[in-house]
Amino acid sequence: MPQHGDIVKVTTKKGTEQGMLMPSPQKDVVLIKLDTGYNLGFKKQDVKSLIVVEKSKETKAVVSKPISPSKNLPIISILHTGGTIASKVDYRTGGVKSDFGPEELVSLFPELKQIANIKSELISQMWSDDLRFKHFTLIAKKIEEHVKAGSRGIIIGMGTDNLAVAAAALSFIVEKTPVPIVLVGAQRSSDRGSSDAAMNLICAAEFVSKTDFGGVGICMHEKESDDYCVILPANKTYKLHSSRRDAFKAVNAGPLARVGYKDRKIVFLNKNYPQVTKELVLKPKMEEKVGLLKIHVNMFPEQFSFYQGYKGLIIEGTGLGHTPGQVPNPECEIHRKIYPALQKLIDSGCVVVMTTQCLFGGVNMNVYDKGRDLLELGVIPGKDMLANTALVKLAWLLGNYKLPDVKRMVSENLRGEIDERLEYEEEFI
Repeated sequence: MPQHGDIVKVTTKKGTEQGMLMPSPQKDVVLIKLDTGYNLGFKKQDVKSLIVVEKSKETKAVVSKPISPSKNLPIISILHTGGTIASKVDYRTGGVKSDFGPEELVSLFPELKQIANIKSELISQMWSDDLRFKHFTLIAKKIEEHVKAGSRGIIIGMGTDNLAVAAAALSFIVEKTPVPIVLVGAQRSSDRGSSDAAMNLICAAEFVSKTDFGGVGICMHEKESDDYCVILPANKTYKLHSSRRDAFKAVNAGPLARVGYKDRKIVFLNKNYPQVTKELVLKPKMEEKVGLLKIHVNMFPEQFSFYQGYKGLIIEGTGLGHTPGQVPNPECEIHRKIYPALQKLIDSGCVVVMTTQCLFGGVNMNVYDKGRDLLELGVIPGKDMLANTALVKLAWLLGNYKLPDVKRMVSENLRGEIDERLEYEEEFI
């Protein structure tokens, strides 16, 4: 009788697949995990045969021994918010098991003990798409605790889907820092042969333990190969692929540094990186009522009116920063109500900022009459800020400054989020 954890061969009329038998949430489905790490399900009625190729090996629980700290190594704090960076599949239950203690981390990634003395804390276990502004405040407070306790660097483990957005938020919250702060994630879980978890975490540890970088950055694979990780700017980075290990790229900017996984060499590619300061300065407040609206075909005025009562709104506009609002033909008659809805929103005190849904380049609302119309309404150009960066920046500004200062500062470059002079690049991806 096949048991969970056995390597089995499943044959249906469509062919044969081999993998590890997993617990299935549906009684009528046979679930296996392929060598690639992906799960594959078959309806029991379609299964012609289920043959055990290899029985599962019984594993005893291993109690990790306490790690003796080394006097010659710095302390690094690894703060976890979930994600796959320290997770592996528990094949007995089929669920994801996360090991967040320093002993478990060193057991999972033994190279860490050669780099630093590891401190570890689970802040919150969640998907990154469950992040709220309150979580950024919570993470900032934990950073403060660990810096005061003597950590030489901070690594924040997080799910990759909103990792770049979290990095952008923390780049504004952390005004000054005496230690490097790096967010790191994994596109593939650590139980897969192609996992990027170990390399990303080890390169991040090398970087925070050996440099004078005084800001917030992101550490992920530079390419699909296991040669280098790059340190990416926190508020100019976008996740461009759902599953590739080199999914994260800097937009309208370049990497800050490159970390060699094999030789452990660190090379700064941008000499103007922020450097550590003597003190930690945090401004962790964020305004809750800030929204993001993506412009698309077939818009309605109610979509703008929805944000009445909000303190801020980022519009991810088309091209150089546009929304519908003119009436070039009878089919567009409904657009006549969009500008008034937007004007009413701005008059209510809501700060409205325009970004572009084009990843590269920025807005220029003086080129076309549509852009000039929006400027007259009071929409503020967001220049080349990424929409999500603009979202967290505006929320942070509204949480810490008075309204006149917010309107002025939102279009100013505070943490490298705006490039005042975008240069032509023949290859921009």
